[in-house]
Amino acid sequence: MRISRRTLLRALVATGVGGATGTAAYGYLYERRRLEVTTETIVVPRLSAALSGLRIGLLTDLHRSQWVSDAEVREATSQVMRLQPDLIVLGGDYVTFADPRYIEPAAEALSGLRAPHGVFAVLGNHDDDRDVPSALHRHGIEVLRDARTQLRIRNERLELVGIRYWTKRASEIAQAARGAVGPAILLAHDPRRLIEASTLNISLVLSGHTHGGQVILPVVGAIAARKFPVISGVASLGDTRMFVSRGVGTVYVPIRLNCPPEVALLTLKSPDAA
Repeated sequence: MRISRRTLLRALVATGVGGATGTAAYGYLYERRRLEVTTETIVVPRLSAALSGLRIGLLTDLHRSQWVSDAEVREATSQVMRLQPDLIVLGGDYVTFADPRYIEPAAEALSGLRAPHGVFAVLGNHDDDRDVPSALHRHGIEVLRDARTQLRIRNERLELVGIRYWTKRASEIAQAARGAVGPAILLAHDPRRLIEASTLNISLVLSGHTHGGQVILPVVGAIAARKFPVISGVASLGDTRMFVSRGVGTVYVPIRLNCPPEVALLTLKSPDAA
């Protein structure tokens, strides 16, 4: 039985649960399961007018574990499919601490993802470099490990460059993007790669990793995410745009506060159509 937000808050007040305990209970019982759909339109430099309106579904940081169930991952998958995106991107951290017990279940829960222009994934810091990509591949998901693929959409070329979490230097990213023609989208788990992407004239970066801060306290804010250029939503550096998703799961503590999980639908817009 799902507990409504109002019912939970009334129960906490009625039973006199202390502030910290009550807040933690709310974050554990309710907010970490309150999956939202975020829709965002992003004006992408160098994107052709023909590609304006392209819709990308972004799903990241599932963290399948004892705290994140198959049902929660499948619900996120279903939400993405209801949005009917043209292209689907998976941003990494499919399990927590590369736990082998959850790798195959996580990949299987994602197996229903389909999009006209494909489903592409990159690896996060909680994924390993062998078992996770193998499991995703078995379920029809292409993993870009420091690799580039060229899509042909509406008779236009769109480059996808996917890097592993451990690929950080601009020279390494440039190697992965070598041969790209036209606008490129960098799939990078860590939003700190915005800096390198900007130096390489990459048009758009899609990331996760931060969980949006996961726990955002009044006045204090998101302590755990202060080292990142942006913890969620849209950012820019020079002519490079970025979107950072809050992701689906949790890590270290199974709590979210003022930071519900999300799946995102991003609509790309050409500057010529702006």
